[in-house]
Amino acid sequence: MIIKVLGSAAGGGFPQWNCNGFHSSRVRAGEAGYKPRLQSSLAVSANGDDWVLLNASPDIRQQINETPELQPARSGPLRASPIKAVVVTNADVDHITGLLSLREGQPFTIYASDRVLATLNSNSIFDVLAADTVKRTVFELDKPTRLEGAGTDLGLIVEAFAVPGKIALFLEKGGADNNFGSRDGDTIGLKVTDSKTGKAFFYIPGVAEIDPPLADKIRGADLIFLDGTLFTDDEMLTQGLLNKTGKRMGHISVSGPDGSIAALSSLNVKRRIYVHINNSNPILDENSEARKVVEASGWEVGFDGMEVRL
Repeated sequence: MIIKVLGSAAGGGFPQWNCNGFHSSRVRAGEAGYKPRLQSSLAVSANGDDWVLLNASPDIRQQINETPELQPARSGPLRASPIKAVVVTNADVDHITGLLSLREGQPFTIYASDRVLATLNSNSIFDVLAADTVKRTVFELDKPTRLEGAGTDLGLIVEAFAVPGKIALFLEKGGADNNFGSRDGDTIGLKVTDSKTGKAFFYIPGVAEIDPPLADKIRGADLIFLDGTLFTDDEMLTQGLLNKTGKRMGHISVSGPDGSIAALSSLNVKRRIYVHINNSNPILDENSEARKVVEASGWEVGFDGMEVRL
């Protein structure tokens, strides 16, 4: 199984279009220790020919252009794509907008929870993905689903499961007392398994905490790609970027007693990689103390173009 990181940044990418914050201004200036990053997405293949996208970012065209494996074969027909399916983990703008760029009459299958598919179905702009060409399939949570697309068995089995999190910002209703209207299925994690080898990994780009059920699920895993949005819960506030904490946004922090480093320290996950990294996060600076803390704890910071094989 081949896994490629198409985009390692959170919403807006890095640098963010209108951000002149400490890190965005430095990566824009080309300072040493910084890499530009596209928005959150992975690509997975069991055979190297047929590919599944995990989330469809607004940067999808550029991600395809930078990933030869996702491009039409030069010897192929006028319209062709090795992308056979897209799995969506929530309805955040940075995870669904790229679907609109896949509208040129190419067959593939969208997989998502009932809550996320209801969001797509209620917005007519997604009707550019014609129902007779692009199939929409609801995940049953906590049950394995064998992925297929364009009439092809993709050799991958996905188990989708609810994780602590929050409904997409544009769908929020009410206040913090009811978690802004969030329900199970608004944010999911994925266990992706190669049906031939049995090798598996977890992909959880958005999660508010590692609660006991989630800890039990990922315990002993070979590989996890995890939400690395913020290093500290209040960094958006202290940097003057946004009047929200990580908890308010539904994202766990990397550091601290309730952070992901601490939460996974005893779970024996063999390889741990951060993705969905916000432009405020100091781990984006390869020379920062925060980066040293992460790496000393056995974590890796994912980057665009990173490839992992299981």
